[in-house]
Order: sequence, then structure tokens, then C-alpha cells
Amino acid sequence: MSGAFSRLGDNPAQPVRLHRLDGLRGLAACGVAFLYHPQSLFAPAAMVALPQPFAWFRDWGWTMVDLFFLISGYIFAHVYLAAGALEKGHLREFAVARLARLYPLHLLTLCLCALLFAADPANTPLAFVANLAMLQGFYPPEAQAFNGPSWSISVECVCYLLFAMAAVGGLRRVRLVAGLAIAGALVHFILQGRAGGPWTSDDLSRGLLGFFLGQAMWLARGRLARIPVPVLAALMIGGLMIDMGQRSSLLPLCLIAWPAALLLALRSRFAGSAPMRWLGDRSYAIYLLHMPVLKLIEMNVGKVSGGPGTAALWTAGFAALVLVLADLSFRLVEVPARRAIRAVWAARRDRAVAAA
Repeated sequence: MSGAFSRLGDNPAQPVRLHRLDGLRGLAACGVAFLYHPQSLFAPAAMVALPQPFAWFRDWGWTMVDLFFLISGYIFAHVYLAAGALEKGHLREFAVARLARLYPLHLLTLCLCALLFAADPANTPLAFVANLAMLQGFYPPEAQAFNGPSWSISVECVCYLLFAMAAVGGLRRVRLVAGLAIAGALVHFILQGRAGGPWTSDDLSRGLLGFFLGQAMWLARGRLARIPVPVLAALMIGGLMIDMGQRSSLLPLCLIAWPAALLLALRSRFAGSAPMRWLGDRSYAIYLLHMPVLKLIEMNVGKVSGGPGTAALWTAGFAALVLVLADLSFRLVEVPARRAIRAVWAARRDRAVAAA
């Protein structure tokens, strides 16, 4: 869910940053962090009485992670395919950019969770090693150990690897890999998709479907840009409302609602406004920090009783705290760590060039 904030320093043809998708990513992070997960704080009565659209987030807010995957796929195509950077052999720079973007905050939150929640039986040494290796989305399958939301990072890493292997072969191979990934994910949901969720068995298919559908949308961006805004709005609303019965409702969300939301964001000035860009820059921190904060509140407060009004006040306070921490994390951890890793890599590369 992290997105492609980084661009290849060796590529002079740097693409324009899609600030409007940064803003959409920020909204998606807030949907998961502030409207879905905090319901565990409250007694069931407060959640049952929620009006729409809050009731939708109570039941389906977790699917905004699929919107993260879609945004990431679109941005990766925009950043790396337009100039053919990976086709020109910048694989190491790509790997370093991904490491610098994802790993520092993941490692920090992993260590914090290991210290704060050592008593959790799911937080085993083997699960810690899996998290260190960015395999937390695949082990342990029965529980999200340490920082639960980080499962999506390991799924994205699989998508990054497949994307890089495809991109070195040019657009034809990218289209082939994207088509196979989308088809494989669709087969999974058609044959094994279950109503409700989230289900751990869907995680990899969700990532592949969203990420490579984003690639396909970028490749077809010219034709998609001609779809009228009212049609996109109708598709988004319709996709959010479709009930698949005993089948997984992720399909209308991932194939209709979220693609329409992405295309609408690309045409929205508000999505690219300064406040939305601020939120987008901190979306990764919001996503990784909100769960440890939520767990700490639950450990010290327990279930909060009261109606929807009480839940709204508690949620607002929780959101404000996470936003403050996310801002500090972005400025004091993410940006400095990113620069330091890139500086080390640049120095190493320059020494290798000089030696050659």
C-alpha cells in the first residue's frame, strides 16, 4: 500500500508526480485506519446503530487496502514504464528505492510491537523473522502477528518483483504478466471467493488483481480518460452497492468501484490540493502506526460503551493522535532514512564506477 513515491535518480526523464493519487491514497489510509479498525474499541451497540455511510465502512472499510494496490500499480507504471527505466537496466536502483521507501518504518513498527506486545501468543520468534524478511503476509497464516496491517507490504513486494521481471522485457512482457496476474486472481475469486471477509486466503490474489489492474489502467489511460465524469461516479456508487450474495463482493469493488474512484481522483483538483498531498505523504505512516496505537488504547481502556456520538468522539481523538504521530514519523524517520539509504547506495555505486 505504499505506492511509488521514489523515482530513479539516474533517469533524467523523470515523470510528473501524480499528486492527485497521493491524495486518494491518503483518503484510503484514513478509511482503513479511522473508520474500519477502530470499531474494535467499542461495544457492539455503538456499531449496530451507525448510519450510512459509516455503516459501510464498518463492514467494508478493509477493502480500501485493495484501492492501495490499484493506486500503487498505476503509479509504478507511470513512474517506471513511461521512460523504460527498468528496461534500461536500473534494477538495482529500483530495489534500493523500494527498500528505502518501505523498510525503515516497517522495521521501527515491528520492533515497537515486539516490545509492547511481547505477551501476544502470535508474536513468536519465527513470526518476527518472517516480518524481518518481509514475509509477514504469508506467515503465520492463522494470525497477523506483530503489526497486522503490514501483511499488505509483503504482498506488494511480490507484485514489485513480478513487475520488475516483466518491465525489463519491455511493454509487451508487462502486458503479458499483467494479464496473467489478473486472470489468475479472477480465477481464485470465481472458484474460491467467499462472502464477507477479510479472508487470509484472498490476500495474494487481492494484491495481484489490484496492482496489475492498475498497470492495465495506465496502459489504457488514453481511452479511459474519455469516460464522462457522471458515468464514472455512477460506476463507483454502483460498484460499492453490488451484493454478490454467497460470492466475494471484492470483485465489483476491485473491478468497478475502485478503478472508477482512481479515474475520478485524477480529474479532481481537490485530490491534488495541499492538504490532500500532506495526507498522502503520511499515508504509509498512518497505515503502519494506527494499529499499535489502537492496541495500546484497548489494553489500557478496554471496550468503550455508549452510542454513535461517543464512538465519533473517541474516533476523532484517535485519528488526531495518529495523524500527529504520522507527521513526526514522516519528517523524523521516513524522509531521513530514505535519504541515508540512497546516499549510501550512491556512494557505493560511485566507488564501483571509479574502480572500474
